[in-house]
Amino acid sequence: MTALAWLDAMSPWPRDGFGLDRMRALLAELGDPQLAYPAVHVVGTNGKSTATVTIEQLLLADGLRVGSTISPHIASWSERIRVDGVEADFEAAVARVREPAKRLEATQFEIVTAAAFQAFADARVDAAVVEAGLGGRYDATNVLRTRVVLLTNVGLEHTDVLGDTLEQIATEKLAVAPSGAIVVLPDRTYEHLVPGRKVILGGAREAAEAFAGHRIDAHPSVSLPGRLERRPGEIRDGAHNPDGARHLLEQLDGDDHTIVASILADKDVGGMLRILRRAGPRFVATRSSSHRALPAGELADRARGYFDQVEAVDDPVAAVVRAHELGEPVLVT
Repeated sequence: MTALAWLDAMSPWPRDGFGLDRMRALLAELGDPQLAYPAVHVVGTNGKSTATVTIEQLLLADGLRVGSTISPHIASWSERIRVDGVEADFEAAVARVREPAKRLEATQFEIVTAAAFQAFADARVDAAVVEAGLGGRYDATNVLRTRVVLLTNVGLEHTDVLGDTLEQIATEKLAVAPSGAIVVLPDRTYEHLVPGRKVILGGAREAAEAFAGHRIDAHPSVSLPGRLERRPGEIRDGAHNPDGARHLLEQLDGDDHTIVASILADKDVGGMLRILRRAGPRFVATRSSSHRALPAGELADRARGYFDQVEAVDDPVAAVVRAHELGEPVLVT
């Protein structure tokens, strides 16, 4: 069985709850590759992948060898492991960790994360830029030699795991900041959660410069699949919570889009629909490949309270085609 088939067959959720014991055991069997380089750890609710790759590009421009890992992927698993800005050999990376991962019954995310850390060590990178998966404290990425932590933002998501309030969620995310780390925050709202750490206000550029210890005179243009991806007559974005949807709307031109969307049943469906309505009056409901996705017909029923024209098309590819027929520009989300 290929690495891709093996991973695809797994549930992304740990059977026995979140924790670091299994991840630490797996990395120990590999010789603790995550300790071979310092890291920038990117946490937050939205925008982590774009921030991660932006930091990667800035550090590459500064002459460093850089490994980076992001999630989720859009088109292929290989998007998740990058060395010097290029996708690594994903099959080979997973093969390096497969036997101990099977023996320890590691989760899908733990396996990919360990494979990334090993690939970085094999490439002898000078720096790793690592996007956290869920939260921070008990996330599989919280095992690094962290030099800089970047918090992109905090929104209400995964409240069953991270807490019911923004303060609780921020606490879980910023738990990745060890003593001695520099913490880059968007503002001072959660500065009290990292006492004793040097705090810098800013974003991806400030995080890269904090790691390098000097200004970086480069202005990379970062474009990732499914992250405000612009195509002819179409925009694709992976906004998956109300905060993400609000940010998406701020980037759009006009309010006459045809929206084609799938929404997971465990998300704030009403909140998402209420915000997306501001992008346009036409809505095509569909269903992604996730087993958690609402059926297209059910999503359409819920959307009728918000949109003037609503249709349901089960197949996502056909749904996008139908959306273009109803009127461009099309927003796929």
